[in-house]
Amino acid sequence: MAPQEPLPLHHSWPLYERDARLDLGLLLDSGPDGAATAGAGSAGHWHCDLASGQLTWAPGVRELFGMAPDAAADRTHALWRYEELSRAAMERLRAHAIRHCRGFTIDVRLRGAGVRWMRLVAAPIVTERRVTGLHGWKSDVSALYR
Repeated sequence: MAPQEPLPLHHSWPLYERDARLDLGLLLDSGPDGAATAGAGSAGHWHCDLASGQLTWAPGVRELFGMAPDAAADRTHALWRYEELSRAAMERLRAHAIRHCRGFTIDVRLRGAGVRWMRLVAAPIVTERRVTGLHGWKSDVSALYR
């Protein structure tokens, strides 16, 4: 699911599929903090509050972005880590998800030491019929691209 132009419709999915797409118990074992425990590489749960822009990341997500496990998540730093084409594709899907109350799944390429690919699964959080946040799962899928 690497970014393509134009983005295929299969990157976006309806909200009623959220439970199936985010059923992490089917994907791998995880600890109480959302961090992967079963050899899946760096992975974990994340959350973004749209009003404040505050990010909450599991330690495995911080590791994916080259951050210390206890470092505060920062959107500016995170966006810088995306390769340009991946960032643009992710931003378009993010805007579509917020505008149309849909989830999305995309594999993005990250900058840093070596080539690293991350699978981003995102679903909107809806409060009183309005998208107030996004949450989901990020995992290292670099092995799929070797």
